[in-house]
Amino acid sequence: MNIGTAFKAGIAINVIFIIVESVYGFLSDSMALVSDAGHNFSDVLGLAISWIAILISQHKPTNRFTYGFRRSTILAALLNSLLLLGAVGFIVYENIIRINKSFDVNSSNVIIIASIGIVVNGFTAWLFMNKRHDLNIRSAFLHFLSDALVSSGVVIAGVLIFFTGAQWIDTVVSFLIIIFILYSTYRLLIDSLNLALDAVPENIDSRDVREFFMSLPEVCDIHDLHIWAMSTTETALTVHLATCKPTDMRFMNMVQDQLHKKFGLDHTTIQIEYGENNRECKTNC
Repeated sequence: MNIGTAFKAGIAINVIFIIVESVYGFLSDSMALVSDAGHNFSDVLGLAISWIAILISQHKPTNRFTYGFRRSTILAALLNSLLLLGAVGFIVYENIIRINKSFDVNSSNVIIIASIGIVVNGFTAWLFMNKRHDLNIRSAFLHFLSDALVSSGVVIAGVLIFFTGAQWIDTVVSFLIIIFILYSTYRLLIDSLNLALDAVPENIDSRDVREFFMSLPEVCDIHDLHIWAMSTTETALTVHLATCKPTDMRFMNMVQDQLHKKFGLDHTTIQIEYGENNRECKTNC
């Protein structure tokens, strides 16, 4: 299944389920179901944003946007994490409102709807399982996998309420969902912020890249080394290499080929500076 079909199927299935879960959540007087629906809603919005960002990122570069629109996928990942935090605020607000109110949770509805949620969210996570190298796709996979786990918790809460009649379990589970959302959102927020600020992607160690350059017999020194994410799947590198002897295109091709094989770097720009007088950068490196 191609990624476009996966996005369409995931969005369609989950929109239908969110409507059903929200309606039954309020009818069953269960904030655990409503919380789960809110969590799912933020994930579907995030899924739609990720899909739009991927479509935008495929547009060709222009005279103004010379890198194209690849970076929109990073912004989408950042927005996804903020949407999850918004969902947390909604759930907390709804729980605070009902603290001093009496309620009677329909545990049978909770068990049935949450069980359906396990299937829906598990299937959606499966749609994105094979493309998790992309931060956007990985965030979608993790979101819906976590939704499936949250739905499992709601089922357990429904079973406990059914057998014990303890209504407070619903509120407790709702707050546990909040904690779970915050935990799962933290890593995505940090990763997307780092990429937005041009940090070196986590799968690359800049010290290893530096050591690779210095291991080349032609290279005497390096400076102005920069590694940053162009998108959630592509990483760029620029560097100035001071060489001890003249080099040719075979050397450049070898270096770029090794950067691809060792570090997954495809968009590399290398400036060669030959001679003793070029050991130090003359510009603002």
